[in-house]
Amino acid sequence: MAEHRTMQRGALLDAARSLLSEGGTDALTFPALAERTGLARSSVYEYFRSRAAVVEELCAVDFPVWAAEIEAAMAAADTAEAKIEAYVRRQLALVGDRRHRAVVAISASELDAGAREKIRAAHGGLVAMVVAALGALGHDQPRLAALLLQGIVDAAVRRIELGAAEDPEGITDAAVTMALRGVRG
Repeated sequence: MAEHRTMQRGALLDAARSLLSEGGTDALTFPALAERTGLARSSVYEYFRSRAAVVEELCAVDFPVWAAEIEAAMAAADTAEAKIEAYVRRQLALVGDRRHRAVVAISASELDAGAREKIRAAHGGLVAMVVAALGALGHDQPRLAALLLQGIVDAAVRRIELGAAEDPEGITDAAVTMALRGVRG
């Protein structure tokens, strides 16, 4: 029985990822989740008490996977600059990934404080990874530089998500160039 519940929960999270990828947070409704999974709407409520709870669980499951991929790309790089480039490129490469698309679609304004805190903590973990590389480049305020660097990444993510006139590769290259020029001071 417990295994069946775990499968149902996994199916609900998969459906939530698809809905978020396709239509953003507005598309994530309990009727839509019920329809996608073939469960009764009342059954969806047995697993999650609210949309925010679905989003919170997605963050808890998907953010660590996403962060680990970025961390691995940075670990494989041999210089501080290469680590920063890997940090930017890997995050932008993950925009096309369904798990990441779901994470991007989640707008903090619609979430309860608990979910927002989880997202902030996960982002904080990413930022912490790059602080060390910035320190190694001789930044006297590596934490501030890391937050500004993440701002470049976030802007590029939004640009890619919008399906901007520029192709994702062009946006990524521009973000990397801007990041590296910026971190060099």
